[in-house]
Parts: sequence; structure tokens; C-alpha cells
Amino acid sequence: MNALRRLQKKIKIDFKNEKILLQAITHKSFDPNNNYENLEFLGDRVLGLVVSKKLYELYPNEKVGSLDKKLASLVNKNKCLDVGNLLNLKEYVITGNSKSSKNIVENKIISDCCESIIGAIYLDKGFEVSKSFILRQWKNLINDAETTFVDSKTKLQEYSLKNFKVLPIYKLVSNTGPRHKPNFKVGVKLKNSSYIYAIGSSKKNAEQSAASELLKKIRQK
Repeated sequence: MNALRRLQKKIKIDFKNEKILLQAITHKSFDPNNNYENLEFLGDRVLGLVVSKKLYELYPNEKVGSLDKKLASLVNKNKCLDVGNLLNLKEYVITGNSKSSKNIVENKIISDCCESIIGAIYLDKGFEVSKSFILRQWKNLINDAETTFVDSKTKLQEYSLKNFKVLPIYKLVSNTGPRHKPNFKVGVKLKNSSYIYAIGSSKKNAEQSAASELLKKIRQK
């Protein structure tokens, strides 16, 4: 069974025109003129549309800002890489060094190839088949998106920008304790507030805690 047939079996789709699928797995280092770049462009848009519609259906009462964050967490190079790895696309991608025994396919190529295959499916089989493919491959990722939340630093930033048109101000007060168990003390303030302080095991954690405490104070007003 040749590579194209194996790939079609892997993605559970039989192409009418296998040349489109071949183009979808061909990197420009192998063929500068007939490669996956344009299909990647198309696939990215199809992916965004399908996932956007699914989120719209799943969260009809969600605010646009929250939907945007969910979409950004699902339609990005890292998630395409995850899907590409699950499909083992590195075994099928054709690059300029494909004949080398030390052929290494970069993560970016696997991610791009995932999108180009979506574009190829759309051209060869139409929207409904490409939609089914995306929802099948992104099913667990979309389910996980339900548990995503906006962290305290982001909430405080949005509040500050909306009300004062400036970002919150953070300052590192101290970094104490042994290297294996440090304690960071951080302060945060808004344009019209005094500093609120918090301690954490890392600067990032301390900033999150301080932002959370300041948000609590704001809600109490």
C-alpha cells in the first residue's frame, strides 16, 4: 500500500483526485511551485469557520470575548501540531531531504500540513466532509475548551483597559526563601487604587494571586 493510500486510510477519507492530497503533503523544499502553502491558507480558514460555528452552537449565551478566547485556544499552530502528531503526519510529509536517513520533519511543517490536508479535503470532498473530519479530530479539544477560564490577570487587565485605558501596574517586592522553595511577594495597582500584595511560589503565581485579591476588592465596592 503506497503512502497516499495509507494516509487516506488514516484520515478515513478516499480522495477522488489524489493529486490534491499529494500536494497537501508536499513541502516547498521538495517542490517550490506545487506544494501545500496555498492549501494551508485555505485549510486554516475552513478550520476557523467550522470551529467557530461549533462554539456558537455549544455556547449560545457566551460573550464574544469568551468565544474569541476559546476559538484562539483551539485554532492555532500548537493544536494543529497535536492533531498532526495523532495522525502521524511526519511519516507522510515530503520534504527536500526526504531521501535522507536522518529526515527530520519540523513541528511547524506538521502543523502546516494538518491545515493543508483540511484544505485538500474541502476542495476534493466539499464542506460537509471537511467539517466532519475537523469535528472528529478536534472533538476532545473542543470538549476540553469548556473547562477553560479567563485567569485573574486577564480579567484585571480587561477591567483596567475598559475603565482607565491603561494596564495594571505590577511590582516585585521581594524574592526570599531557598532556591528550591522560593517565595515571591508581588504588588499590583490600578490607576485609582493603592497596591494590593500577594505571595506565591513563583512570580507568575504571585501576580495571579495579587490580581485575584484586587478583583475581590473591586467587587466589594
